[in-house]
Amino acid sequence: MTSQQFKNLVDIGQIKLEPGDQKEFDGLLHSGHLRLKDSRMDALSLESRFDLAYNAAHALSLAALRWHGYRSENRYIVFQCLQHTIGVGPEVWRILAHCHKMRNQGEYEGLLDINERLVVDLIHAAEVVQVEVDKLGAIS
Repeated sequence: MTSQQFKNLVDIGQIKLEPGDQKEFDGLLHSGHLRLKDSRMDALSLESRFDLAYNAAHALSLAALRWHGYRSENRYIVFQCLQHTIGVGPEVWRILAHCHKMRNQGEYEGLLDINERLVVDLIHAAEVVQVEVDKLGAIS
């Protein structure tokens, strides 16, 4: 994302400028790695695996945004920024955006209509994000 694109999102209140913090970044990475690892455990319920993979993807996506010195309270925006923070394509962030919608239906309406294919796709998308975020290195 160009600095102008970040500025535009700041101007409309979708993200805010906040210097990156290495300790926070490392904590988000750690959380993302652990949750993603656990999401692969077939002994867990599909719903638990979904929750773990979704929260891993969010932690890793937020880490990418924080690495660039920005924060958003909106999970959907954090996923939408992935194309600019780590260069992943719509095949990744669209899955995460879809899972965000599914998660909200489960959290707020009690309607978590997921299946094995969705969980596998979510885990794969989170793995792609993990690989790219791991390449970012230390916050400068």
